Amino acid sequence: MTAIVAAALIGLIYVGLSYYQVDINQRFFHDDHIAFKPSGSIGHGIGVIGTILMLSGIALYMVRKRSKKMARLGILKHWLEFHIFLCTLGPILILFHTAFKFGGIVAVSFWSMVAVALSGVIGRFIYLQIPKTIEGRAMSLAEIEDFKTNIKNELKENYAISDQFLEILDSETSSNTSRLRLIRKHLKDLQLKKKDRRKIIKLCKRELAINKRIKRLKLMQKLFEYWHVVHLPFAIIMIVIMVVHVGVTLLFGYRWIF
Repeated sequence: MTAIVAAALIGLIYVGLSYYQVDINQRFFHDDHIAFKPSGSIGHGIGVIGTILMLSGIALYMVRKRSKKMARLGILKHWLEFHIFLCTLGPILILFHTAFKFGGIVAVSFWSMVAVALSGVIGRFIYLQIPKTIEGRAMSLAEIEDFKTNIKNELKENYAISDQFLEILDSETSSNTSRLRLIRKHLKDLQLKKKDRRKIIKLCKRELAINKRIKRLKLMQKLFEYWHVVHLPFAIIMIVIMVVHVGVTLLFGYRWIF
């Protein structure tokens, strides 16, 4: 998908470079002005395609994310990647549709689109930090806590590990390395078999990893709350003005090839 975006960008630059390099006030006299101006056959066309791609990317991902009926239709992570692809390629096409000329209310929509795209990149980074299930769905705090409970129960039932020992795992005052050192020392004092000690250490490492996941999930959930404050309002502004722009365009008879 990245290759498609790169190819589209390079292709648009290659085809229209001579036109886009000309000063805006002088473009009327350029041989390609009729085709590359925002209302031209090429300029208008890439605007239409870019708008369709963006609206499709937003709508499809929102429906897949919120609809229970579509919950089994592909992995959510793949839908997110497709959403990012469409909402990256779409703005690039719209950028060339404007012929790099921004003004009036359309400029508000364009810069809102830029803000949405940039915040989308940040949102993707945050999303990737959230622990996922095998299906690619973001795990809830309750699900991770269940893993933690299961490990503790296994340590208690199979190896008769005391609550005092388990408190070492939950300690926030020392690093994982320090905690593992204390655990190994404690296990030696218990005089357990080497085979059992290895199994317990393995479970403890898994427990410490889950503790790390819980901390990361809480942090990412908080960051997502702040991220939505930026991403959603700009997305709404962009879509509203885009719809108005398309409506006015159609009202004035600019219908491209339709």
